[in-house]
Amino acid sequence: MRWQGRRQSEHVDDRRRAPAMVRVGGGIGILGFILLLILTGGDIGKVLNFMAQQQPAQVGVEQPDQELTPEQEARKEFSAVVLADTEEVWTDILPRSEGVDYREPKLVLFHGAVQSGCGFAQAQVGPFYCPVDQSVYLDTGFFDELADRFGAPGDFAQAYVIAHEVGHHVQNLLGLTDQVHAQKARLSEGDYNALSVRLELQADYLAGVWAHHAQKRFNILEPGDIEEALTAAQAIGDDRLQKQAQGYVVPDSFTHGTSAQRMKWFRKGLETGDAAGMNQLFELPDNQL
Repeated sequence: MRWQGRRQSEHVDDRRRAPAMVRVGGGIGILGFILLLILTGGDIGKVLNFMAQQQPAQVGVEQPDQELTPEQEARKEFSAVVLADTEEVWTDILPRSEGVDYREPKLVLFHGAVQSGCGFAQAQVGPFYCPVDQSVYLDTGFFDELADRFGAPGDFAQAYVIAHEVGHHVQNLLGLTDQVHAQKARLSEGDYNALSVRLELQADYLAGVWAHHAQKRFNILEPGDIEEALTAAQAIGDDRLQKQAQGYVVPDSFTHGTSAQRMKWFRKGLETGDAAGMNQLFELPDNQL
């Protein structure tokens, strides 16, 4: 991905240098967290509260301030460039497509743990979007996990992750997130999970829409970049993650979509660049997702 020397967003809050309160003791691990997220219907606030309740003996300790390595500095620059690209793309196309002005989210970089508007989060939660404070939270160490544990290396795989979380911000601005969550009380767990899948696949589609327009505007793509993003989408499908975490899959508990679905909808957004096409995710029958 061509990103060096390009404009960086001003909406990055880098908390990696500051002393941070972290929880001492064992964690559930990133696969365990993702499985928990699946089983709770993708509710990040519920997951963070559950994790806090499961570790009552842990205490906060202050970590010493540490200088960032050149690699860590580069990851901030990279993330800020990707965020800037999302700002330019969505500021332009969201009003034209949906009649809604785009408000830039904040990207919070942290190391180890962070206090978010949705609760206290540790690194194993991976990247997440908090609608309460309209911020994307990212421990950039997740990029190592993405490459080493999930087999999805590359800078455009990382850009896909950020763009997916920004896709959740777009959904929040459009009121789609609230519409889905409002139905939880009247739906069965399986039916609500099915809605959550559509919401996640829609965020994948929006990440593809972003990539389409970013390429047209900034010529960001290099050979192999699309394959990197598709590999990342494949790596974090519900079926693959459940198989890794527990050895079998439970389709009724899926909340993010299968690997094939995630790749399909990212590619659709990439190929069409049509933001309005997001609406079809809630119109198609299940067998066409």
